[in-house]
Amino acid sequence: MRSLIFAVSVSVVGLGIAAPAQAAASGGGGLPQLDISTYSSQVIWLVITFIALYVMMNWVALPRIGEVLEERQNRIDDNLTKAEDLKTQAEAASNAYDASLAKARGQAFDAIREVKDKASAEANERQTQLTKRLSASIKDAEAGIATAKAEALSSIKEVAVDVARSAISKLTGEDANEASVSKAVSSALKDRA
Repeated sequence: MRSLIFAVSVSVVGLGIAAPAQAAASGGGGLPQLDISTYSSQVIWLVITFIALYVMMNWVALPRIGEVLEERQNRIDDNLTKAEDLKTQAEAASNAYDASLAKARGQAFDAIREVKDKASAEANERQTQLTKRLSASIKDAEAGIATAKAEALSSIKEVAVDVARSAISKLTGEDANEASVSKAVSSALKDRA
């Protein structure tokens, strides 16, 4: 079939070269397309050329173009399939990232809460121990104060008795009885306390 197409093509080209030469030989000038006597042969050659071109296009060019288009469509379909797969993988990776981020946040919040609870428990324990120590120190201090007060009061009594005896001696010129002065000072201190 290809040899037929080639033969027709060569014939068309040969006629295209030979026609002007024939017109020049016959003595006619001008364009051979406008010569009415050659219309029928021109129409025949038009039909032959059209059929030859149609056959060539139908068997040679169009199948190749169809193959190229089909190949291109297959590539496009493959690329779309790969894009869908990559999109699915990206969504899965994004979901995994979000899940791991949420898990890490949860763990961080748990760790912070644990540290806060531990610090709070330690602070409460220290406060309890400090309160116990301060209570013990306060009790010891109160006991010491009470002892010091008792000692001070007893020594005040002795000092007051000595001062009163000394004042009575200087005022009256006589020594005062220690027992009576001690009794008077004790009653005066009881009235103030």
